[in-house]
Amino acid sequence: MAAEQLAPSSVPQTGPALDPLIVCESVVRIHQHGRIEVQALQGLDLHVDKGEMIAVVGPSGAGKSTLLSILAGADTPTAGTVRVAGWDLTRMSGTERVAYRRGVVGLVQQQASRNLIPYLTAIDNVLVPLGLAAYPRRLRAARAAELLERVGVAHCAGRLPRQLSGGEQQRVAIAVALANDPPLLLADEPTGELDTATSHEIFDTLRAASTEAGVTVVVVTHDPTVSGQVGRTVSIRDGRTSSEVLRHTEHSDDGEARIVAQEFAVMDRAGRVQVPREFRQALELTRRVRLALEADHLELWPDGRK
Repeated sequence: MAAEQLAPSSVPQTGPALDPLIVCESVVRIHQHGRIEVQALQGLDLHVDKGEMIAVVGPSGAGKSTLLSILAGADTPTAGTVRVAGWDLTRMSGTERVAYRRGVVGLVQQQASRNLIPYLTAIDNVLVPLGLAAYPRRLRAARAAELLERVGVAHCAGRLPRQLSGGEQQRVAIAVALANDPPLLLADEPTGELDTATSHEIFDTLRAASTEAGVTVVVVTHDPTVSGQVGRTVSIRDGRTSSEVLRHTEHSDDGEARIVAQEFAVMDRAGRVQVPREFRQALELTRRVRLALEADHLELWPDGRK
């Protein structure tokens, strides 16, 4: 049975096309290590629109990998709401979870050894997910070849992973991830082992998947130069979304284009806002701050106590 046929009727489906593809609200994930509890996510909120390409950044331990595992269907939140393409990831059965991972989400990891089967050629690697999803047998070879062509590695079809460069391996991995037309593509540090030029090529491939095929792409990275290649960068601190940088292109009177980036703090449903550390240090903001409501803005001041 094809993966899309397994979507349970009990799972809320998305409404209009404008609804976000990803909805995370007040997501908590607690890991138990013996008697010690570690909160990897502490009320994270995130909405991602269909066809959008975003980067998720943050220091080590901020919760990026935990968020990715939850969206990939490999982990389950302790509390909160997570919906992807109408699937409620907090209430899936084992069978539904397998269907979700095969048909709804594609995953590209940093290490090529975790993306590709080493003893299969590039085209055979792409054929594997097609077979698991019961893609029509007579169409599989053409579909695999078309995907390798789309990501620019058609010439690698008969090569083994060890015969490919790092960039070629990641392009094949993207083809594998896109094999079953998933609405969501997750990439975990996809350029972490590549040089700058090759990294730009991989991002161009991911961007093409988003713009040409309408795939929603979420890239998890710690590299700010990589995150600058997308329209929206979401920063996670202490298990919560803390800020977002939005980028857009502006044209001057003489037609010259420039990228304009604006940073916004993210307010959660309880009204909490994380003030960036450099702001707190510059103004010596500590435990308590003073707020002043003006006609069109809110002012935040140090409390003035020494």
